[in-house]
This record gives sequence, structure tokens and C-alpha cells, in this order.
Amino acid sequence: MPRQISITQVRITPIAFRDGPLLNAAGIHEPWALRAIVELETSDGRVGISETYGDEPMLRVLDQAKDLVIGLSPFDLNQMEERVRATIKATPGAVEFELAPGSHAAKNAPKVISTLEVAMLDLQGQIIGAPVVDLLGGKVRDAVPYSAYLFFKYAEHIDKPYAPDAWGEGISPEQIVAQAQRMIDLYGFQSIKLKGGVFEPAHEIACMQALAKAFPGMPLRLDPNANWTLETSIKAAPALDEILEYYEDPCPGLEGMAELQKHTKLPLATNMVITTMDDFRRGCNMGSIKVLLSDHHYWGGLRATQTLARMAKLWGFGMSMHSNSHLGISLMAMTHVAASVPNLTYACDTHYPWQEEEVIKGGRVVFDNGSVRVPTTPGLGVELDREKLAELHEQYLTCGVRNRDDLTQMRKYQPDFTGKNPRF
Repeated sequence: MPRQISITQVRITPIAFRDGPLLNAAGIHEPWALRAIVELETSDGRVGISETYGDEPMLRVLDQAKDLVIGLSPFDLNQMEERVRATIKATPGAVEFELAPGSHAAKNAPKVISTLEVAMLDLQGQIIGAPVVDLLGGKVRDAVPYSAYLFFKYAEHIDKPYAPDAWGEGISPEQIVAQAQRMIDLYGFQSIKLKGGVFEPAHEIACMQALAKAFPGMPLRLDPNANWTLETSIKAAPALDEILEYYEDPCPGLEGMAELQKHTKLPLATNMVITTMDDFRRGCNMGSIKVLLSDHHYWGGLRATQTLARMAKLWGFGMSMHSNSHLGISLMAMTHVAASVPNLTYACDTHYPWQEEEVIKGGRVVFDNGSVRVPTTPGLGVELDREKLAELHEQYLTCGVRNRDDLTQMRKYQPDFTGKNPRF
């Protein structure tokens, strides 16, 4: 019987994979991105998997939490959550990025709950022979749309730890258009997002205008990561009002976004100013946003994402999904929950095209016209490639990166770079 199956072992494997010199409001990506692969093994020999953050503070809380699920059935999600919330607290010492809510120690418990929940749902699906989406109520779409995610970038990392990627430099409007064209040619994306907050707003607006000209009718988004002041965001609005699908986190704070909403025809979107239910309540009262980008990694899992989507529908918000540097296990977890959310009104973000390595059998996840088909096989629908896992773990051991630090990395290029936010 399924209830007689229990979790007997937890394995946590930190990994590192190549990450391009992608620019953002905080600086630039380091050559190596960190993730952790978590395996839950059961008394009948099954293994459920999940993928989460791999920085040192996250590894510490995962290690603290691993004994909490020993002896539980994979179906004991509520008991797991209660144990985690009672045990896992915010811890000092984390390097926190305002632009990356997943780095915030205050979200330690939701991050751990999400990690364990995904692996437990993977096990549940294997046990009963159903895909994870069926455990979430069934799919409302056969494939989940994702957006091309463009970055300003350098041609290669300053330390030259490995050969340059195939994308080349992305600074000028012409280079950004070329980057978009290559990404669309490779993956078939039907919408485009540019990570902004890097250069003077006039340059980033010019890039968006070039994209609008090159891809007429294509939905476009710009995300300055709250690196523009309210004044700058208001000033930029008229030029962007005519070409964007939505205007994502241009300025800091719920108050700033609420004031900006009065000066733009565009819906304002966020993954920064609303990252908790308390933020949600206050943002609703203030009229700060119209589109919410969820992220199961720090909101507390797939079921919590469904709850968030229902709340968004109640308040008339559009829904999309935020992304960080990730591999196929995270992509498939995103796909399962996105397939279960009726009010997914915008294509989801994904960094996946920027990652070249993988830990799943069969290699990289395939996109079809910018979408990922929802698996019909039991569980998440992907399995670990243990040889690749060992290779990426060895890269973790030798790469020297233990905490993401875009600011320090950027100072290798610009010694006087402050990372001040907002900067423009």
C-alpha cells in the first residue's frame, strides 16, 4: 500500500554549471551558477528528485532539514511542512540580493518546503503512476509557454575560465536584436523579455524600440530590476507604453510602484515587491501591480503557487513565473504547476537557454514553438543522469564559488562599481 512506503534517506548534492557573463542591476553573473539536487529515497527503493538554490546558506538549511522527512510517507506533505516551519528559521550570514528574493534568509522555510515538496510529489507520482500535474488537479493546457529572456552581456568572462559561449556580446540595440533572433530561431519563443537596469534608461528604451521594430506584434517586456528611480520610471513610461506587454519592476517598493501605476497605461508586473502574502495584501490595497510573477522555489512549493494563482485571480492580477539560473528539474517542476494554473496569462520566464549543461537523462529539455510539453509519465517525468550529476558536483568542488556575488564579480570589470540601487 502507498501509505506503507516511507522516506528512508535524503541526499543533497551541490552542483555548479557554466553561466554566461550576463549583466544585471547588481553586477554580472559569475562564471559558475550554483544549485543543489535533492534526492529522497524510499523504503521500496524509489527516488524522488528536486532542484533548488546551491549557495552555502541554503546548503546549511537543507542539511538541517533532511532528517525532518525521514520516516514520513511521500504523501505526508502537511506534516513535512509543519515540521519545517517549526524547525527552519532565518539564519544570519547569507549574501542577499534585492533583485533575487530567493537569496533572502527570511524565506528559508518556504525554500526548504518547496524543495522537499517537489521531490515528494515526484515520489507520489511514481507510486500511483501519474504525472505531478495530475496530483495538482490535472492539466488545463498541454504545453506551457515560455518567453525569450534576453540579457545585456559581455562576449566572455574576464577570467576566461572556459571558452566563450556562442551568443557573443550583447550591448547595442543591433546585438540585442540578433540575440533575440537567435533565441527565437533555436527555441521558437513567442514573446521577448529584456533584463534591464544595466545601462542608461535611454539606451535600454532604444533596445526595446529596436526589438519592437524587428519583431512587430511580438509581446515585449522590460525588467529594470528596480534600478530606476520613480522619477525615471515615470519619464520612461510614454515611450514604453506603446511597445510593452507589461512593465516589470522598474522602480523600488510597493509605494513607488503604486505611484508609477498612475502614470503609465501599462500593467505593472513584479517578482520583487510582492514575495510574501503580507506583501500581497498591502500591494492589493495600494494598487501597486497588475501582474504577479510567482516562483515556487521561494513561495513555498507547487501547491503554494496554486494558492497564489487563486489569490491573483480574485484580485484580477495576471500571472506569470519568475526564473533564476536553473536546469531541467526546476524547468519541469515549473511546467507541471504552470499547466495546472488556469489563469497563467503570460508566458513564463526561463534562463534555460543560457545554460548548456544538464543533470537529467536524455539531455536538455526540448522546446516546441517556445513551449514545453507537459509530461505524461509518472512523477516529474525526468530522471537523474548520475554521470552528469557527478561531473557537475566535481565542478562545484573545484570552481571556488560558494555564494553568488554579482557585485564583486562586476568590480573585476569596473573597480568603482557600487551596485547602488536605484542607480538611474
